[in-house]
Amino acid sequence: MQTLEKTEPKLAELKTRLAEIRDIQSAASVLYWDQATYMPPGGAAARGRQLATLQQISHEKFTDSAIGQLLEDLRPYEESLPYDSTEASLIRITRRLYDRAVQVPAQFMAKFSRHRNECYGAWASSRPENNFAAVQPYLEKTLELSRELANFFPGYEHIADPLIDSSDYGMKASSVRSLFSQLREQLVPIVDAITSQPPADDSCLCQVFPEAQQIAFSHKVIEQLGYDLQRGRQDKTLHPFMTSFSIGDVRITTRVYENHLAQALFSSIHETGHAMYEQGISTEFEGTPLADGTSSGVHESQSRLWENLVGRSRGFWQFLYPQLQSVFPNQLGNISLEAFYRAINKVERSLIRTDADEVTYNLHVMLRFELELEMLEGKLAVRDLPAAWNERYKTDLGIVPASDSEGVMQDVHWYTDMIGGMFQGYTLGNLMSAQFFEAALKAHPEIPSQIEQGKFSTLHDWLKANIYQHGCKYTAAELIEQATGSPLSIDPFISYIKQKYGQLYAF
Repeated sequence: MQTLEKTEPKLAELKTRLAEIRDIQSAASVLYWDQATYMPPGGAAARGRQLATLQQISHEKFTDSAIGQLLEDLRPYEESLPYDSTEASLIRITRRLYDRAVQVPAQFMAKFSRHRNECYGAWASSRPENNFAAVQPYLEKTLELSRELANFFPGYEHIADPLIDSSDYGMKASSVRSLFSQLREQLVPIVDAITSQPPADDSCLCQVFPEAQQIAFSHKVIEQLGYDLQRGRQDKTLHPFMTSFSIGDVRITTRVYENHLAQALFSSIHETGHAMYEQGISTEFEGTPLADGTSSGVHESQSRLWENLVGRSRGFWQFLYPQLQSVFPNQLGNISLEAFYRAINKVERSLIRTDADEVTYNLHVMLRFELELEMLEGKLAVRDLPAAWNERYKTDLGIVPASDSEGVMQDVHWYTDMIGGMFQGYTLGNLMSAQFFEAALKAHPEIPSQIEQGKFSTLHDWLKANIYQHGCKYTAAELIEQATGSPLSIDPFISYIKQKYGQLYAF
C-alpha cells in the first residue's frame, strides 16, 4: 500500500506534464494545418516563428529533468505491471521518447523548425516555376541539419539509422535495404511483364469532372468507409495530409484536378485510412504519447489498405460505380464497370509517386530511399540531386522527368522535414497492409462479399480491435506479430499483386 501511495501522485504528475506538452504540440499542429490550407502568403514569416517557438517550448518541457526523475522513480512500478498494461506502456514509451529527446538541444529543434518552415515556403513558390536553383540552398541547409541531428545519437551503424528509427522504431538502413532488395527482385519481373503489354485505357478518368461534385462524392465515400465527420473534416491543400489535434479532431486534406477524377477520390480515401486509425485510438490514451500511430509504416499500412486493397478492388466498385455514374452521367454513363476498373488499376512506368500504381509504386519509394542515404553519406551533393534523380528514374523506371517540378521537386517531404527516414515507411506500409488484410480475411472470410454490398464495418472493427485501439503501445514488430501471427514479410504483398494483376494482365 505504501508503494502505491507513493506511486500514484508521481504517475498523476507525469500524466499532467505530458498532457500539457501534448496541448502545445496540438496547437502547433493547428498552426501547420492552417499554413497548409488557408493561411495567406503574408503570414509565412510569422508562422515560422510561431511554430519554432512552440517547438522549443514543447521540447524544453519534455526534456525537463523532472520528467526524467519521474520516469526513474516509476521504474519499479512499471516492472511490477504486465508489459501491455496501459500504465506500464505509458511509462515505457515515454521513457523511450524521453531518452531520445534529451540528446537533442531545444535550441537546435527551434532552429530546425524555423528552417523547415522557410524551406517549405521556398518549395511552395519555386515548384510551380520549376526553379530548383531557388530552393537548392534551403535543401543544402536541410541536409546539413539532418546530419547534425543524426550525430546527436552516437553509436549508429549508418548515419541514417537515428533518422529512420525516429519514424520506424527498430528499423535500420541495413534492415530496410535487405527488405527492399528482396522486394525489388520480385517486383521488377512483374513490372516488365505488365509494361510489355499495351497499357490499359484510362481516358475515361481524364475528362472534365467539376470540383464541387468530386468533393461531394468523396465526402460520401469516406463517410461510408467509417470516417467520423463529427470528429473530422476535409479541406484542400497543395500536398494532401492528415493531422490530428486530438482523438476527437482528426482532419484530412485533398487536392482536386478537374481534368482527372482519380486524384481527389483516392487521395481522400488514402488520408481517410490515416484518419480512421487516429480516430480509433483508445480514448484512455488522450493527452499522452500513446495517442499516436505505432510508426510511419503502420500508419501508411492503413492508408494504403483502404486506398488500394479496398478502394481499388473490383468488389468496391461493383457497389459504388453506379453511384459514381449517377454523379457524372455524361462522363461515365457509357463506360462499363470493367473498363473503369482497369482504368483505376492501370500499370505504367510513370513519374509521380503519389499517382503511381500499386505495382510500380514501391520502385519510386526505393529510389528516394537510396538517394537519401547517398546524400547523408556525402556521396551525393544537393546540387547534383536533379541529375541523379533523372538518371535513377531512367534506370529504374525507364522514364525521365521533363522538369524538376515533376522530378526532384514533386514530393514535399525533404522540403518540409529532414533528409533521412522520410520515405521507407511508404513501402513498409504497403507490405504491412497486405499482411494485415490477409489476417483480417482469415478471421472474417465474409469481408469481400460485404465490400461488394458497401458494408465495411467488419473490416473496420477488426482493424480497430487489432491495430487502432492500441495507439503506439506496441512496436511495429510486436503489433504485426500480434495481429497476424507472423513477422513482417513481403510474401502477402507479392501474392496479392500476382493474383490481382495476374488476372488483369494475364502474366
